[in-house]
Amino acid sequence: MRATRRDSETEPAGDLWVFGYGSLMWRPGFPFVERQNGLVRGWRRSLCVYSWVHRGTKERPGLVLGLDRGGACHGAAFRVAANDRAATIAYLREREQVTAVYLEKYVRVLLWEGAVVTALTYVADRRHPQYAGALAKEELLRLTATATGRSGPNAEYILNTVAHLEEVGIKDPTLEWLAEQLRARQS
Repeated sequence: MRATRRDSETEPAGDLWVFGYGSLMWRPGFPFVERQNGLVRGWRRSLCVYSWVHRGTKERPGLVLGLDRGGACHGAAFRVAANDRAATIAYLREREQVTAVYLEKYVRVLLWEGAVVTALTYVADRRHPQYAGALAKEELLRLTATATGRSGPNAEYILNTVAHLEEVGIKDPTLEWLAEQLRARQS
């Protein structure tokens, strides 16, 4: 595993909060005692990361979500018991930092119930070669329609994410458009 790259805020003690905005929402993979919808300001959900491992390859990259600067992002906040903190962080680093395309960051999350917590999340590193930036919708479709990686087809990732966002009442017009296009191609 590569060295973990961290950014700003100090890690809080006690229970750990984790903010998920993509596959962590529907497949966290770690034990948690509470899950709430939440909002992070200053970061937006974006298909801005070329996937060279989980949903594509270096030769035929897919696209996965990252938190990119600007805007706001609705997602899921998971509270992990303090006893599971170290194991959860180790798991997340193994899962999210395969190619070190993300920066590990603590962000403030406004829970939908009104409380504010500090949560661990992973933001896109704009200096990394896998950072795709803002792509045209047609390019999003081209890349995600056929790419496959270690975790499966890129289209499956998009469709699962959109299904979960819809289930919890979160709108994402770009992902919804992309899912509609991918479903049409599968028909």
